[in-house]
Amino acid sequence: MSNKKILLMAVPAVLVLIFYFAFRKGETDYNKVTAKVKRGMFNALIFSSGQLESEKSESIGIPEKLKDRNLHIWELTITNMIEEGTVVDSGDYVATLDHKAVEEQIKTAQDDMDKMLSEYEDSKIDSNLNLSNQRDVIVNARLDLAEKKIIMDESVYESPSIQKKASMDLDKAQRKLEQEQKAYGLKQKQEVNKVDRKYINYRQVLERSGELQILFNALEITAPKAGILTYFKFPWGEIIKTGSKVGMYNSVIATIPEMSNLISRTYINEIDISKVKAGQNVEIGIDAFPEKHLTGQVISVANIGQSMTNSDAKVFEVKIKIFGKDSELKPAMTTSNAIEAGLFADTIMVASDAVFENDSLKFVYLGNEKPVKQIVWLGDENENFILVKKGLKENDVVWLSEPKNAEDLKYQGLDIYAEILKNKEDARIRAEKEREELLKKKPDPIPVSGPNPMVMKLIQAK
Repeated sequence: MSNKKILLMAVPAVLVLIFYFAFRKGETDYNKVTAKVKRGMFNALIFSSGQLESEKSESIGIPEKLKDRNLHIWELTITNMIEEGTVVDSGDYVATLDHKAVEEQIKTAQDDMDKMLSEYEDSKIDSNLNLSNQRDVIVNARLDLAEKKIIMDESVYESPSIQKKASMDLDKAQRKLEQEQKAYGLKQKQEVNKVDRKYINYRQVLERSGELQILFNALEITAPKAGILTYFKFPWGEIIKTGSKVGMYNSVIATIPEMSNLISRTYINEIDISKVKAGQNVEIGIDAFPEKHLTGQVISVANIGQSMTNSDAKVFEVKIKIFGKDSELKPAMTTSNAIEAGLFADTIMVASDAVFENDSLKFVYLGNEKPVKQIVWLGDENENFILVKKGLKENDVVWLSEPKNAEDLKYQGLDIYAEILKNKEDARIRAEKEREELLKKKPDPIPVSGPNPMVMKLIQAK
């Protein structure tokens, strides 16, 4: 067939298409996808991302000797640690604490021990010397007493005054001997106490040196049982790893979770936390295994919120117990949680994709042919639908995508928006009143005892 015949056959077909598009009625919007507002049972869900943890786990801590305050070692650095997720058996190596820091303490203790031993030996010599001098003083006092006694005996042939003086000298010598003997007893106790204190100081340093040596031999940390090793994580996100410092106030290095008792730890924002209660059922997905679908239940909801990193928003910790066992699940795997927050038997709902929003309000494109921006008051939501409080009714047609002339469409239902704002303001006022009531119920402060103000004024006047 020649090219000329092919061209003659194609021209009529092209003309038919041109006439169809030129004279058809209206203009088709190929972006138009609509859905109807439904009425029926609505299951409200709260979605959150969480992390797998073991409800029960065995802690791997620092050596017990490191908790001894007498060692004066408050923390040590982890110089080496096996990788997280390593499967260990009982007694297997886990981590090493800083040997060098303990070696320095041992050397210091040995130096102190040598110094204390020298002081102890010196104190014994000093005590012997001091007591020897005191004994010489007593011997001299006895001799002086004997001499005074002889003089007293010879004074019988002398005048009464001389006899009296001899008697007084004898009494003085007797008292001096008694005083020196008492002083010797006190001096002996004093010297014994001095020597004992030096020995106690030496013994304490000696014991500390021995305890430090025990600690030095225990710086290799081993696993208490078989399992998967996980690094210890603080609530604020910090992880214990190589280079971290541990001590008596942060004594856990790692944990070995019991994989038969798993939970998902998640955080719910302050807007939704009032809807979450212990006992609610949860559908759980595992990001690493999209085909797995688990079930669980909320077991605890925190009473106090905490700030998110780099944000002023508050979140509340929620723990979800996971039912069943799965050998493929590992600690720290990410979970997708859908908490069943409520079941509504008969309510109006709209598809989630039909709801649009700007900075201040939420709306839908309502109407099949000539849509308008209908403001809506929304409630709870699940994976597909959102509960509608006001603004829509059953079988209303809404758009799932923006019309071409979306910017030119006017808003409808501004009274609903005003009602939403009023509801928020009323809630704020109620919260403020409740706060004031709580402040009023606080007990009056106990008055501090002191002078009567009226009495003080009278005193000042006088």
